[in-house]
Amino acid sequence: MNALIADDEEGPREQLRGALSRLWPELNIVAASENGVDAWDDYLALEPELCFLDIRMPGLSGLEVARRLAALARPPQIVFVSAYGDHALSAFEAGAFDYLLKPVEDARLAQTLQRLRQRATAAPAADLQRLLQELLPAARPASRPIQASLGREIRLIAPEDVIYFESDNRYTRVVHQGGEALIRTPLKELLGQLDAETFWQIHRSVLVNSRCIASAIRVDENSMVVTLRGREERLPVSRQFQVLFKGQ
Repeated sequence: MNALIADDEEGPREQLRGALSRLWPELNIVAASENGVDAWDDYLALEPELCFLDIRMPGLSGLEVARRLAALARPPQIVFVSAYGDHALSAFEAGAFDYLLKPVEDARLAQTLQRLRQRATAAPAADLQRLLQELLPAARPASRPIQASLGREIRLIAPEDVIYFESDNRYTRVVHQGGEALIRTPLKELLGQLDAETFWQIHRSVLVNSRCIASAIRVDENSMVVTLRGREERLPVSRQFQVLFKGQ
């Protein structure tokens, strides 16, 4: 089994990595992410079956990362990691979800690992979805304008005017109602700034304004594209995100 660890503090992150190596030598730790944004990006790149998420991280919290993971077609198993006194612990205890307290003790971790070994990989229970909805705010604060450099001019683009973002190795292309622009902000950083209910990630390199989507078309058993209102582009939808388009 492959696993991801996410914690913005190096000490706890490395302590957990060491404990996992001792107690489950066969576990392959494919990523040790330093914040929630990197954790989400690392998951999309590596698709580990198990994620250890610190609850409080910059960019995206562990709860926000978990909400994104739980919405995927094949979500991983999730273990939350928290410091003492975190407001979410009582909710986790009531729901009997896997969580660990810092500093992680070997005996407690061994119990969690035993449960993980016995549990078949499956979609998170509806109770987890409800728990995350209760613990997370209904919406993020209003997003700040996107700033794009055009020669000597700094153009401000309102997020609601953006149709989609498309990223490559160097730039992120911003396609908006007034045209296009290039920015240096990686797509994974934009995820922490935008409302997830409005901007849907449909591919590791594409984030689209859901209000601008006209339809989703299944090309074959494994491929899907979305069309946009009043535009000719067809944007690819990764297998992981096809669950967004379920039909009625």
